[in-house]
Amino acid sequence: MSQPIDLTASLVLYKNEPEMIVRVIKSLLDTPLNSRLYVVDNSPTPELSAVITKFENTDYYYADCNLGFGKAHNFAMSKVEKSKYHLILNPDISFGEEVIPKLVDYLEENKEVGLIQPKVLFPDGATQYLCKRYPTFLVFFVRRFIPKNLHFLIKKNLDWYEMRDTGYDKIIDVPFLSGCFMLLRREALEKIGYFDENIFMYCEDIDLTIRMAKCYRAVFYPYVSIFHYWEGGARKSLKLTLIFIQSAIYFFNKHGWKFI
Repeated sequence: MSQPIDLTASLVLYKNEPEMIVRVIKSLLDTPLNSRLYVVDNSPTPELSAVITKFENTDYYYADCNLGFGKAHNFAMSKVEKSKYHLILNPDISFGEEVIPKLVDYLEENKEVGLIQPKVLFPDGATQYLCKRYPTFLVFFVRRFIPKNLHFLIKKNLDWYEMRDTGYDKIIDVPFLSGCFMLLRREALEKIGYFDENIFMYCEDIDLTIRMAKCYRAVFYPYVSIFHYWEGGARKSLKLTLIFIQSAIYFFNKHGWKFI
């Protein structure tokens, strides 16, 4: 008789470096929990399948088109086995074997929590300020279109949005957690629904956290940390910037506009 799955996870790929993919898969499968990973490949060709099939406890699905972030994760989650917890992963993540067990322990002790995220660090160990309050149009505009050397002009607004006043050193409830690493209670996820597929990419994690927080707590847990090799692609690509604008408009229309 097969051992029951403690944790399922979904990973969405798009022309990622094989070394990066290997790193995140090893991070997941090295955890002492019995885990299974579901990979959806949005790349133009299925060549990354050769990387995935080297690992046990992984299922690979080639989308044959770019489904977008949320829709691809939704497809993966529709395929997963029964489990108590589900992890949304980015390819550019790595973490130690102690991370997931610590987060699961907290979820086991706090049944009102539906979503949890650890502290997220840059590769050099600096904190990524990914806990965020409800966004304003001003904050979105400045973060996407104004050079960083001018951000001091609204530093107070930006610091408030990134919840820097909390110190990132204690457990807190958060209005918006990043989609790079979201550990979800499956019961809660099934209750609130998966990602909104009207959002191709960007803002789907805000939407999910907001919906989660209406029924369960969404929590930042700083006592374990992961590494995120984030590059901020939307700032480098006109196409991704346009996708971000479209997603932001949809998000504000759905949840309400806040300008300043």
